[in-house]
Amino acid sequence: MNRRNFIGFGVLAMATLPATLSALSTIDFRKTKPDAWTAHTVPDAIKALYGDIKPEESGVTVKAPKVASNGGAIPVTVKSDLVAKSVAVFQDANPEATVCVFSCDKDSIIDYMFKIKMKKSGTITAILEGADGKFYKGAMTLEVALGGCEG
Repeated sequence: MNRRNFIGFGVLAMATLPATLSALSTIDFRKTKPDAWTAHTVPDAIKALYGDIKPEESGVTVKAPKVASNGGAIPVTVKSDLVAKSVAVFQDANPEATVCVFSCDKDSIIDYMFKIKMKKSGTITAILEGADGKFYKGAMTLEVALGGCEG
């Protein structure tokens, strides 16, 4: 690629950047829902984030090893084919229950992979806020052989 093309593409990218950033409508859940991040139980965290909901126990898949050899880095996958507004992940092994919350749009592919820390065996729960206004739930219980928090 010659220098003119490179500079031209750079200028084009810089010109479209503000429009791209304004199209992203993410919510800062830590600022808008602070009680969800300090809740000690999964039901309290879900209530602080979404209110009183009754999620359907379908539509969301949570995968992790059945036995985690190290609680300090447990690989977790959350998948769904549904169109979502947000996806939240919770666990019941640590003092604070909320792990993460993802903002989604109609074009989002719900196939998240990340690592979490759990100090003991417990359950990982994912709640999907559907674009249809309904809530969906997936959960998985796992054993932790070596704790991730000082274990």
